[in-house]
Formats: sequence, C-alpha cells, structure tokens
Amino acid sequence: MPAIRVPLIAGNWKLNKTSTEAYKLVAEMLPGLRNIRGVEKLLCPPFTALMAVFRLIKDSDIRLGAQNMYWEEQGAYTGEISPRMLAEFCQYVILGHSERRTYFGETNEQVNRKVRAAIAHHLMPLICVGETLEENEVGRAAGVVSRQVREALVGLDILDAEQIVIAYEPVWAIGTGRAATATGANTLIRNVIRPTLASLFGENIAQSVRVLYGGSVDPGNAGDFFSQPEIDGALVGGASLKARFFIEIVEAAQA
Repeated sequence: MPAIRVPLIAGNWKLNKTSTEAYKLVAEMLPGLRNIRGVEKLLCPPFTALMAVFRLIKDSDIRLGAQNMYWEEQGAYTGEISPRMLAEFCQYVILGHSERRTYFGETNEQVNRKVRAAIAHHLMPLICVGETLEENEVGRAAGVVSRQVREALVGLDILDAEQIVIAYEPVWAIGTGRAATATGANTLIRNVIRPTLASLFGENIAQSVRVLYGGSVDPGNAGDFFSQPEIDGALVGGASLKARFFIEIVEAAQA
C-alpha cells in the first residue's frame, strides 16, 4: 500500500520583510490559510521576524521555520543562531539551500552537521538538493543530487530519517522564472531521490519521506507539480511574499 504523504507548502521569504512587514503579510494570509485543510503550511521568515510571526500563528495550524542555523548549541560563534534557540518556537529549519551553498560556501559535510543538530533538538530539517544548469546540461544531475542526499544524511538512523523533508530545487530554476517541468522533476525524484533514500533506510522510509519541488513555483504552475505522484508540495520563494499567491498555491495542493 503506498505511503500517505501529507502535502507541505513552505514559504521561504529569504532576505525580505522587516518584523513589521512580516506581521502585516501574515495577518493578510491568515484568514485564507486557516480555511485550508489537508495541507501542512509552513512560513520561514528571516530570523528578525520569527517572533512577530510566531505571535500571530501560535494558535493556528500554521508551522514556523527558520532559513538556516549553526550546528553548535551555544558558544563563541558571533552572528550565528543555534538549534536550541530556534526550538523554542520553530518546528522546521531549511538547510542546504543552494544560496547558502553558492554564496556562503556551505558543503555537504556542513549540511550534515546541521541536519544532525536539528534532529537532536526536535527540529524537522527541510534539506535542499539540486543541480546547477551546467551539471544538468552535461547529464550529471542524478549523480549530484544523489550525492547531496547521501552526504546530508550521514549518521542518521531510520528514526531520524522519519523526521526529514527533502526539497528538490534545481539551482537553475531558483528565482529565475524558469521552472523545471513537472514531469522532469517527478522523474528525478522517482529515479534518484527515492532510490537513494531506499538504499540508506529501506523502501518504507523512501516512500514515506516527503519530497517537495522548489524553483519558480507560482499559482500558474503549482497545480502541474502537485499532480505528479512523487511531488509532495513546494518550497516557494518569491510567490510566498504575496499573500494571495501563497494562498492560491496552498489551495492547489489541497486540490
């Protein structure tokens, strides 16, 4: 019997919105999001807006996530945020986003340290993987993505693996307006990501872990992605900064 995977729609606000702006955006979203059932809804504002958003959504079914974290609990790490700090009010944390890898030099080994720290503090890691345009064009997508998945999950056991979400985000589609095709993303998840999970943790885990698509998702193409059997939702960037757009994407997942 196939695993039942509850769709997850996550809004990654990136480096956008002050605390005041975040409060206004969520207040605008709340009435529409409250009415949608059968879809897990997740907002990931910047660190400075986490508390403002937390106050608004704490009595709702909307989840809160951070966009990054460091793996140490505390110490002399100026400018960093620890999993212990986030666990007070967040349920999720995005790890390994391509912008972290590209602009800040994050490696698979560092992503793995963060994943293990997140799980140890009862945060669900939303792990991003994806190939660049060059890697895609020379036929290396499968190898790159499989390696990113494997190296992000070193040291995890089956119980740990039950706590993760993976987001397949081809780097060439993020913020470019050039989304991957729904069938292409579905094929990569089916032929690469789930078999890699199966080789690590067994077929049951491979079929139960939610895999999202990310990369220029908007209300116009969301339904195409969600109609694919291997795609369990979306990590939404720019469209999550517009209340109506984000609500429409969540509605598409419900449908």
